[in-house]
Amino acid sequence: MFGRLMPETASVQAVVTDRIFIGLTIASALILALVVGLILVFSIRFRRGSKANRHPLPEIVSREFEIGWTAATIFLFVFIFWWAASAEIGAYSAPPNAIEIHVVAKQWMWKTQASNGAREINELHVPVNAPVKLIMTSQDVIHSFFIPAFRLKRDVLPDQQTEAWFQATKTGTFHLLCTEYCGTDHARMIGRVIVMEPEAYASWLSAQPEGDDLAHQGERLFSERGCAGCHAPGSAVHAPSLAGIWERPVPLEGGRFATADAAYIRDSILQPKRDVVAGYAPVMPSYAGLLDDGEIQAITAYIRALGSEPAVVRALGTPELRSNVPGGVRERSPALVPGAPVLDQPAPAGPALRP
Repeated sequence: MFGRLMPETASVQAVVTDRIFIGLTIASALILALVVGLILVFSIRFRRGSKANRHPLPEIVSREFEIGWTAATIFLFVFIFWWAASAEIGAYSAPPNAIEIHVVAKQWMWKTQASNGAREINELHVPVNAPVKLIMTSQDVIHSFFIPAFRLKRDVLPDQQTEAWFQATKTGTFHLLCTEYCGTDHARMIGRVIVMEPEAYASWLSAQPEGDDLAHQGERLFSERGCAGCHAPGSAVHAPSLAGIWERPVPLEGGRFATADAAYIRDSILQPKRDVVAGYAPVMPSYAGLLDDGEIQAITAYIRALGSEPAVVRALGTPELRSNVPGGVRERSPALVPGAPVLDQPAPAGPALRP
């Protein structure tokens, strides 16, 4: 019965979400039936003129009844909260082997980029039965990334990074929508997610224009924007080394610690004087307005590529990059220009329907 009423289910998360929805619906229906049933029974039994016994219950019975239904209500609430919260928390914890996709929203399009550099507008190609992690930010206003068949919805915020992950269980083409009113052409901010067999996805990936992956783009920006002048090994400026800091605790002034994750890197770029590393002067300028969200994502990818082992120090220009995208890096042809451009314009998404 529920299968005909529910939209298509095409991800691991969709199964969990539907199970919670159906469970809550059944529980609500049973409670409603119980309340309505009791109202009807009491209305008939204790109607005016009936000979029903209206004497109060014995105190011991009344007390136990009150304790019983109160305890049952609390137990049901705690169980439902634990059940739904555990599923929601799991939606934020992507598996370590997840394919990483960076998403930048802007009026009115979705720009996506895989860690190997493959870029798309209003489309997202992914393999079936493989976890995919989305790292999302907005260049202008609040958007909301929504794939109905995956039961995935996450707000995409300016000047912040949000994360989500999914694992598709069916091949096909699925709707991608923005569900946060974001301006005049909000209704046109649509796209599609194409789920492919792993072999077909690898072929599609290898057919994309050759260009630097996200970490190499970040390395280039790291040098062009002057970051290497202070943070590279051997720099004369007294600045923290970024080699091996990824996801490790960073000591800050005042005895505090911060984890060197994507949010910390972003804050350090845009608000460098907020969390100053212990032992260093607050001399770094803010790059707010000088780097867009895509460039910040690229620099973050480069810092992550430098590793998380404190003993590792890599020379600028030769990071050991780690990609979670299936398929190796092809030998580049000298006839191809690295970094083939992608037009920063909305492309017709076409019908976002399953074939």
